[in-house]
Amino acid sequence: MQLTLEFGEFSGGLELLCESVKVHNINVDPPKGAEKLTMKDLLSWVLTNLIKERPEMFMKGDTVRPGVLVLVNDCDWELSGQLDTTLEEKDVVVFISTLHGG
Repeated sequence: MQLTLEFGEFSGGLELLCESVKVHNINVDPPKGAEKLTMKDLLSWVLTNLIKERPEMFMKGDTVRPGVLVLVNDCDWELSGQLDTTLEEKDVVVFISTLHGG
């Protein structure tokens, strides 16, 4: 399944965890035995394949840290089921950090 991931679309800093690459066009298959890919599956894949440093700044347990806004096709994932959100071909997932130093 082809997806587009964007980290720090508005320069929130999350792209620094992925070697400063903001946009990733990826191919991810559902786990064996599953028919669909969920956000929980995608987060596990991102942690294993994209996050190069300080994973604790992106994830806490099996979900994103508080302060990380997740949009799936411009919709807040809290409205679509969070970890249970089902992803489809060519979906766009955006991660934005709302926490900034100052």
